[in-house]
Amino acid sequence: MTPFFVQIKCELGKVYQVANQLAEAEIASEIYSTAGDYDLLAKFYVDNRTDIGHFVSEKVQTIPGIKDTYTIITFKAFTA
Repeated sequence: MTPFFVQIKCELGKVYQVANQLAEAEIASEIYSTAGDYDLLAKFYVDNRTDIGHFVSEKVQTIPGIKDTYTIITFKAFTA
């Protein structure tokens, strides 16, 4: 499985609606509200053969209320 994160900018007043729709779609493993340029941070896992660009454009960006996204692809997890 390949993990990656997506920062999500929502339309004004739509943060909770977008977060609920992401949760209901059961495509994100974790969803956080954030401060700053983006409103939400979601962690996803996809099969190694899945095209992350297609996944984000077809499964995430199509959720009503999302204004912009920024995808962060990870390489290695470090633990203490």
